[in-house]
Amino acid sequence: MTLKQQLSSLTKPLLLTCLLSGAAAPLLAADVTPDSEAIKSIPLEEIRLFTEVFERIKNSYVEPVDDAKLLEDAVRGMLAGLDPHSAYLEADAFSDLQSHTSGEFGGLGIEVGLEDGFIRVIAPIDDTPAQRAGVKAGDLIVKLGDQPVQGMGLTDAVKLMRGKPGSELVLTVIREGEDKPLEIVVVRDIIRVASVKQRLLGGGVGYLRITQFQVNTGNDLQSAIEKLKAQSELSGIVLDLRNNPGGVLRAAVEVCDAFLDQGLIVYTEGRVANSELRYNATQRTLVDNDVPIVVLINQGSASASEIVAGALQDQSRAVIMGVDSFGKGSVQTILPLTKERALKLTTARYFTPLGRSIQAQGIVPDIYVAEADVNLKESGNFIKERDLSGHLENAKAEIVDPSEPLVSIVENDFQLYEALNLLKGLAVVRSGAQTADRNQPDAAQTENQ
Repeated sequence: MTLKQQLSSLTKPLLLTCLLSGAAAPLLAADVTPDSEAIKSIPLEEIRLFTEVFERIKNSYVEPVDDAKLLEDAVRGMLAGLDPHSAYLEADAFSDLQSHTSGEFGGLGIEVGLEDGFIRVIAPIDDTPAQRAGVKAGDLIVKLGDQPVQGMGLTDAVKLMRGKPGSELVLTVIREGEDKPLEIVVVRDIIRVASVKQRLLGGGVGYLRITQFQVNTGNDLQSAIEKLKAQSELSGIVLDLRNNPGGVLRAAVEVCDAFLDQGLIVYTEGRVANSELRYNATQRTLVDNDVPIVVLINQGSASASEIVAGALQDQSRAVIMGVDSFGKGSVQTILPLTKERALKLTTARYFTPLGRSIQAQGIVPDIYVAEADVNLKESGNFIKERDLSGHLENAKAEIVDPSEPLVSIVENDFQLYEALNLLKGLAVVRSGAQTADRNQPDAAQTENQ
């Protein structure tokens, strides 16, 4: 009997249970009554069409096709027909997703890029097997084990570098200054990637870059802010979310909570009850409310990045600068099917504190600053007072902070330069207001006079 004939012989209750429970589930007619509304809504014509297509492919396709593959392709097609973010995750995709969200994977610990068909080491990550083995920034990897990498895609190369902790991989690299290729043996280990990077820009302005929202992003942010505070009293913060594709919703909430001491952060709405959630800020913050914040976004800032930017914008806690964000206002839930497979299913839409939906629109910055290449002009040989013979010396000359990399920033990152300028301006205005307050006579003394 063909599959089509078998399905046609089933009663409606049996067919419904099969569809809901999966092929491996027992078909129990007692589970569903023939008069239920669910049975009436079964699209029997479409199911017959499916079985007919299945049978024709089985009988007429040019090569034999395995039943399991056909059914798995059908599942994949169901998910692909929903929206761009719902998907059927096979073993490799499910494993990669878990690695990205956890920030942990078995590997070497190097950031790499593709250059002229070879793999160039951008930088070894601190305290990882690659760094301990002597891999250096700029090394050109020509072989991974016995496999030449020329012509290999970056994704395939990364798969070869990742592997079981404790296993060895021999990297053949070309290094500037060396006469012949070097062979470096690296023992794979668990790599924990911090999702937050920080540095001090000078003038007390802290720079925080979040590359992706992972499970540990909240803790990484706290560590980064503590490091900045240990170097200087913060006069402002640049929170860089450019080209951040998003990630874990809870991580976005924790980042917002670091800068907000009250109010709504984000809420979600969906068809099922547990998809309707509201997240509020706690009183505990990592940065004082009087420290101004500029958030940088661009067209690559999506999902969790937009949650953070939208919350800080609606709460008037930060100035959003850059260009319109990506516009992904939906929430995906991972629904495991087996140990190796899962569904990534869109289950809700999220909204900013003021009820804005970002879906297909994005966050519009408060100050629009496009990416730009800036060429600095030579100032020329203008004569200044200090060049005149016999000029008076300045007994109260201020020492300029040499750590401010202004020229480098304006040439390499114009958006960051503009954010730094804004924060400096806000610091000047605040400092002037504080000076004015100190110069005001005390009210009680004025009355006594």
